[in-house]
Amino acid sequence: MSEANAPAAAEEARTPAKPFRKQFNTVRLDPQSAERQGRAARLAFEALGREEATSFLNGHDAGLGGRPLDLAVASAEGLAAVERAIAARKEAAC
Repeated sequence: MSEANAPAAAEEARTPAKPFRKQFNTVRLDPQSAERQGRAARLAFEALGREEATSFLNGHDAGLGGRPLDLAVASAEGLAAVERAIAARKEAAC
């Protein structure tokens, strides 16, 4: 390496590594909302099976007036309504 290249090489060696970047750019759920989301999903998957639970939780439900997963996350009352809807679907399937 020539002396003319030495300062450039020394500068490269002193450049700090880039810090780690955050993976998530969206707002995270608060612990209570996350618990309600998990509970609704768990109940639906156990009662309805994977395909029907996924469809139910992510689709608009006219009886509930919205998307069940959103309602469950929003409030305890929403979760209770979603739980009743899951129970009714399970009962209808039997």
